[in-house]
Amino acid sequence: VQLVESGGGLVQPGGSLRLSCAASGFTFSTYGLSWYRQAPGKERELVAHIISNFNSRTDYVESVKGRFTISGDNAKNTVFLQMSNLKPEDTAVYYCYARVLSNDYWGQGTQVTVSS
Repeated sequence: VQLVESGGGLVQPGGSLRLSCAASGFTFSTYGLSWYRQAPGKERELVAHIISNFNSRTDYVESVKGRFTISGDNAKNTVFLQMSNLKPEDTAVYYCYARVLSNDYWGQGTQVTVSS
């Protein structure tokens, strides 16, 4: 199992970014996939989750509802996190995560910095 994130960077407040998580070794539509983030000095927190088997479902932490959208491309086995109206408090390292057959897998993380 491998998870590879991309798409982070520096953006001004109010701007947008799209993160990608390319998964291999498992199918995200079956096991689900999550985005977490960790800001300096804070605990890692769940941002969004997607599972898209027969009944697609997405969940978000309250602080990003209406601003972030998680989606997946089954053909590419890739999950995206579209982030809009970014705020300085969204600054963090963003990780994708999957639990496959009782094992936890994390990507290497991608830095998102929201600053003017």
